[in-house]
Amino acid sequence: MNKDFRFQLSAKNGGARLGEISTPRGVIRTPAFMPVGTAGTVKAMLPGTVRETGADIVLGNTYHLMLRPGAEEVAALGGLHKFMNWDRPILTDSGGFQVMSLAKLRKISESGVTFQSHIDGSAHELTPERSIEIQCLLGADIQMVFDECTPYPCEREQAKESMELSMRWAVRSREAFAKYAKPGQALFGIVQGGVYPELRSASAQALLDIGFEGYAVGGLAVGEGQEMMLETLAVTVPGLPEDKPRYLMGVGTPQDLILSVARGIDMFDCVMPTRSGRHGQVFTWDGKINLRNAKFADDPRPIDETSSCPAARDYSRAYLHHLIKSREYLAPMLMSWANVHFYQELMREMRAAIGEGRFEAFADETLERLNPRDDGEE
Repeated sequence: MNKDFRFQLSAKNGGARLGEISTPRGVIRTPAFMPVGTAGTVKAMLPGTVRETGADIVLGNTYHLMLRPGAEEVAALGGLHKFMNWDRPILTDSGGFQVMSLAKLRKISESGVTFQSHIDGSAHELTPERSIEIQCLLGADIQMVFDECTPYPCEREQAKESMELSMRWAVRSREAFAKYAKPGQALFGIVQGGVYPELRSASAQALLDIGFEGYAVGGLAVGEGQEMMLETLAVTVPGLPEDKPRYLMGVGTPQDLILSVARGIDMFDCVMPTRSGRHGQVFTWDGKINLRNAKFADDPRPIDETSSCPAARDYSRAYLHHLIKSREYLAPMLMSWANVHFYQELMREMRAAIGEGRFEAFADETLERLNPRDDGEE
């Protein structure tokens, strides 16, 4: 379908998969975690630093970039890669989730969604065609169909209507992509259907009938809890093709990533590492640490003395606690850096474990270590 965009599996270990996505802008090693660069920046981090953590790809957001500075403006400035000084692949989400969660006075119709900007109240319309046009103007390497993110909880009939609308929008997104896309760009379909297995299966089949370069599982991590998320994955993933990447949108904790990789997921994104970093929480191999806690005021240890990340290795917990309390800009910078590095290190270790046929043992051991501890976590 797209000779410039390829996915190749090199190993499987149980349900976990090791592979590579090849794009004109570089290779994405899978399982992959994409740091979220909502408005053209991974918050509190330099692009070069993000790259040094091991990230092969970042995520940008259609909704935010269309409102400010505007897709046409970004295109006139050379596209999103040049605009944000990131020369590796970029995935853009369609804007559908943000319209549902952020916009004021939104109205959904067969055509699309009309809404008021959360920034200034200005009126906008986002349709499948416009979403894809914006993503192509931005120059995204991987683009997402425009969909409605089914809320949770949701009655079956509402979930069915929402899913079927998303599937009709998926057809229109595909047609728009054929019109606007450049060689090497890829479009992913998004499976919806709430927590209803038969709706998930119907959605996956509808997307397969259309045909996409990759397939995402959407509408999870919206309040259903980890157990139900994993149950939904277990019934959804088998309906997706083996030879295409599988992307779980908006997930999640380190535990979520491990458990989802075990169920055949290849790609993830989540604001958690940077958002947590801005709020004083850091991730380590021995669980989360809340550096706001007063017990760290006199702690001379770094976050992790064995880490290859300078932010985690070279600054004491006492110093980071001081920065947080003093509201210094350096606090979110260092902690976001440490967290994104940890997430990339986790993905790197998972890839190695799959390749060496020891993923199950790695997962069991790491999940045991990551269990919450009484070390300052709130």
